[in-house]
Amino acid sequence: MTTVASNDSVATQARFTNPRANALADRLEQGAAALAAFAASLTESEWQSRVPKDGRKVGVTVHHVASVYPIEIQLAQVLAGGNPVTGVTWDVVHEMNAGHAKENDAVTKEAAVDLLQRNSAAAAAAIRALSDEALDRAAPASLYSEAPITCQFMLEDHAVRHSYHHLARLRAALNK
Repeated sequence: MTTVASNDSVATQARFTNPRANALADRLEQGAAALAAFAASLTESEWQSRVPKDGRKVGVTVHHVASVYPIEIQLAQVLAGGNPVTGVTWDVVHEMNAGHAKENDAVTKEAAVDLLQRNSAAAAAAIRALSDEALDRAAPASLYSEAPITCQFMLEDHAVRHSYHHLARLRAALNK
């Protein structure tokens, strides 16, 4: 007789398989949940407000965080495989962000929060799948002037930190 594990039991097993990866994923989920709760509380006027020194709308910024989780995870997975991250520079990141802002200027709160919830869950699942060896693996990264960085550092500096970083900036912009 063959038994199939439910998604819940697989997630529970993954949590106990690698405590380090699970802790990283938990921190990502906590930041995303805080950003989602903040976004859900905003009025339409607040959602449309522009962030000082940034220029993007508050809502576009929330959508931005949600939309880059897959890219941030992909870059970490490249490092986890022992391969260098190439072709990613701050100029490329700024260009990507400007294009995203233009294309998503009219994003709704519902769409942004939904994407944030879906992509953060997928990102957390991908992090939980990493071994300690993968988290410790380092390779040169073009975003860091070819300095060798670990997969865990890439995760912490990007996917995990991203929602916290923007949430603090949005709160300051709206005095909330």
